[in-house]
Amino acid sequence: MNTEPAPAASGLPPEALAYLEYARVQKRLAARTLILYTLDLQRLCAHASQVQLPLLQLGSAHIRRFAAQMHAGGRSARGIALILSGWRGFYAWAARQGLITHNPVQDVRAPKAPKPLPKALPVDDAVRLAEHAQSGADPWLEARDAALVELLYGSGLRVGELVGLDVAASSAAQQQGRGWVDLEAGDAHVFGKGGKRRSVPLGRAAAQALAHWLAQRALPFGGAAKLDDCALFVGRRGARITAQTVWLRLRERSNTAGLTTPVHPHMLRHSFASHLLQSSGDLRAVQELLGHASITTTQVYTRLDFQHLAKVYDQAHPRAHKKSGD
Repeated sequence: MNTEPAPAASGLPPEALAYLEYARVQKRLAARTLILYTLDLQRLCAHASQVQLPLLQLGSAHIRRFAAQMHAGGRSARGIALILSGWRGFYAWAARQGLITHNPVQDVRAPKAPKPLPKALPVDDAVRLAEHAQSGADPWLEARDAALVELLYGSGLRVGELVGLDVAASSAAQQQGRGWVDLEAGDAHVFGKGGKRRSVPLGRAAAQALAHWLAQRALPFGGAAKLDDCALFVGRRGARITAQTVWLRLRERSNTAGLTTPVHPHMLRHSFASHLLQSSGDLRAVQELLGHASITTTQVYTRLDFQHLAKVYDQAHPRAHKKSGD
């Protein structure tokens, strides 16, 4: 049994003190957790005093108002969710004791936390990674990895779409949900989420890197049967590479290129979208190129674009900062 004394709970009404004792003795909560429960209840009491009601007479509308006040005061959505969870536990206990008939926090939810912005590389870092050539590296691996980077950054492919590419179109590719590249037309035909196919253009750099890779792709195998004749990107054993291989190779390549952030495949897709949007401002085109079913998914990149513009403004605009002494 937890025999540690309950944390200081001055100013709390009897029902709150009884709940904390229940949490300490019956639930055997750690002292740190009890402190957090106490703070939650003290916060609830402070809010209740604003509306001049005891805790057991608060309704859902009051709880929602309190949550809105915390949100307006700058508390994070996660922090509010944790506080509401503590209050919900108190009122659930009160209901079991017959002190109330309804838990006022039961249907109250915290504000939605904003989705984190996708992490994109600065343009200079993306170009540095794409142009990086590791001295002394195996020419075969170097050709393959350079083509990987150019396709991920130059065409915005998902890693699953990338490793699913074939050298050329075939009935097997169509039936088995694989994509292919068409160097002559300058396109990559990919099989994306939900079984949706789309075509994306190959930039000049990507087309050159692919042509260089295709010229070397079969050399280590000497026409041996162990080479997967269909797969565009293969490993040392001739089999189609996996997404995990791409992750590892990108991490290593970004490190040797001197980037401070380890790069993963989706970061290059984010960089493709963000940089394209910064240059063109054409959200619909970016949506089509990424293969997003809804434009709301693509709109996250407008936030990245605004973030970029705001940074440029702060650094360059003469009215962005007050003069010294103001």
